[in-house]
Amino acid sequence: MRTRILGARVIDPSSGLDQVSDLYLEGGHIAAIGQAPAGFNADKTLDAQGLIAAPGLVDLSVALREPGYSRKGSIASETQAAAAGGVTSLCCPPLTKPILDTPAVAELVLERAREAGHTKVFPIGALSKGLAGEQLAELVALRDAGCVAFGNGLDTFRNSRTLRRALEYAATFDLTVIFHSQDHDLAEGGLAHEGPTASFLGLPGIPETAETVALARDLLLVEQSGVRAHFSQLTSARGAQLIADAQARGLPVSADVALYQLILTDEALQGFSSLYHVQPPLRSRADRDGLREAVKAGVIQAIASHHQPHERDAKLAPFGATEPGISSVQLLLPLAMSLVQDGLLDLPTLLARLSHGPAQALRLPAGKLAAGHAADLLLFDPQASTLAGESWYSKGSNCPFIGHCLPGAVRYTLVDGHICYQS
Repeated sequence: MRTRILGARVIDPSSGLDQVSDLYLEGGHIAAIGQAPAGFNADKTLDAQGLIAAPGLVDLSVALREPGYSRKGSIASETQAAAAGGVTSLCCPPLTKPILDTPAVAELVLERAREAGHTKVFPIGALSKGLAGEQLAELVALRDAGCVAFGNGLDTFRNSRTLRRALEYAATFDLTVIFHSQDHDLAEGGLAHEGPTASFLGLPGIPETAETVALARDLLLVEQSGVRAHFSQLTSARGAQLIADAQARGLPVSADVALYQLILTDEALQGFSSLYHVQPPLRSRADRDGLREAVKAGVIQAIASHHQPHERDAKLAPFGATEPGISSVQLLLPLAMSLVQDGLLDLPTLLARLSHGPAQALRLPAGKLAAGHAADLLLFDPQASTLAGESWYSKGSNCPFIGHCLPGAVRYTLVDGHICYQS
């Protein structure tokens, strides 16, 4: 199918392109930008006057909940929500049931994603069997089955020698390891950032050092092993500084931050709303400002939704008894646009952190808007607004932003040239 997109402002962070132009799509790829290819006859034309055409967003952490947690979400429902948020490629973490530590589970996820057809899905394999942090999973077999990186989530390796051996093995095969750096003992039993808000509310705290102590250990082991490493879900300003120092020393490390950490602080917990219960926790205003600066500077090169849908009952108990997580992938573009509206980032930089940056971090074939590349793109109206929750595709409505009017509105999301979402 041949598609012509007329008059969009085309922004491609990977090449620095930013101009009003036409796009021509053919055979699932971008045939040309600007001048129509010889003999091109469009089967479909999209009028994109006043819209921005950008690479489809790349989200490095979207919990699809399938297999095993169908009450919370499914591959079909959560990828549909992702497409509505402008996402064309996403990574799903290994916390499924059974754990994504065998090729069979990876193949199941990929097959279901192809059947749904809403977005491209790249599984993250478990670094250890059962995420127990004791025995290495079948990393090479998982890679061959389609896993693009390996991690253990917040279930960290308690034994540093075992972790070192795992990293050395991964480095041998040039595999990327994803860290969620949080010291188990320092964080155990905690519900909120250790500070004035937690003290006032009587909530057990998780100190900033739960992140920085683990991060320091992980970075030293990365340096020793030479493994490619990505640090996910940073929450503290000091953690971001540790990443900056490691990058300055030439370590092959990248990092991402949950979008909600750039918007919210622990002060949101004042009403004890379980919608703000996340792990790692929302931190202080100073931490949020430090994370924003790191994103602006490119130290943190990726912004992710860290989407975790839950069934209604999971958030109905008292704060400490609820399950952590926010359902947010459907609002990825409009929530991110609030950072532009507030003057924190310019639009090309924001789009870089949502597309080219995350694609580079995990070496994904995504995040570019150029001739010859896959026609995975997003058309959105920067002047329109989105009423969060007006239409909702995720099975999880555990989102504190529902009811808010957010800047920007996704008009079309295209994967391989096919429209997978249209407002």
